[in-house]
Amino acid sequence: MLLGFLLGLLFGSFLNVCISRLPAHRSVITPRSHCNTCGALIAWYDNIPILSWLALRAHCRHCDAVIPWRYPAVEFAFGLWFALCAGRMAALGNASEWADFNPPVCHVYQDLLFWLGILILGFLLIGLMVMDWQTQRLPDAFTVTGIVLGFALACVQAIFHGPNQCFSTLFLQRIAAIAAAALILLLIRWIYKALRKQEGMGLGDVKMLAMIAAFLGLWTTLVALFAAVITASIFGIGQLTHHKAHATSRLPFGSFLAAGGLFAALFGSPIVAWYMTLLR
Repeated sequence: MLLGFLLGLLFGSFLNVCISRLPAHRSVITPRSHCNTCGALIAWYDNIPILSWLALRAHCRHCDAVIPWRYPAVEFAFGLWFALCAGRMAALGNASEWADFNPPVCHVYQDLLFWLGILILGFLLIGLMVMDWQTQRLPDAFTVTGIVLGFALACVQAIFHGPNQCFSTLFLQRIAAIAAAALILLLIRWIYKALRKQEGMGLGDVKMLAMIAAFLGLWTTLVALFAAVITASIFGIGQLTHHKAHATSRLPFGSFLAAGGLFAALFGSPIVAWYMTLLR
């Protein structure tokens, strides 16, 4: 768990680079990390996740500009997410099960791919949550790439299903899940535009929900959407009540959708299973 957390901090540091640069369509590779105020390059000892921020007291060494708390927060959040997923993967099966590649024992490989997908999804959603909150942009580099990665992992995961499961059926189910998730938000977007004569939801939100469906499937994605609508509504009502927004103010719905996706990734399947028992 500790090793997973430390690795997560490193990936979280890279995620901060993506958050800072992708909405502005800048490369995440070049130039090297630098202060956004004075442009001075950041030395390696000032780029250690969380510790450097604390040592510098949240200020640039060269110009004393404030370093936002978002940087250690993102690193810490993904460190926890990485530790959680790594712990789940490390607990899968035993040595004999890993050595046996035949169903049904190879369910450990299926579970491994599932938690690998959750790990990747967490990276994407944490990044998109912050990007949408700060810039109201959801870059295709995360959403479209996420759709491809999620679908590819789902296809590989389907190979390890039992002999009674048809690969082509599972393949088509995931395609249908991605399409259905996108169509739900496209329909809402169209209805809003028809009634209000203005755009109410960006295509980035549509792509993000399709990305969540690529990783989690349709039903769990609906849990993410429901959680996002509830939390966004509560937030919006609070803003209106305190006169911090008005009826036409835009909400960063993608941030709430990302948070809903993180919630659904961890708790969506049990919620869906519980709900299905109510319908029997």
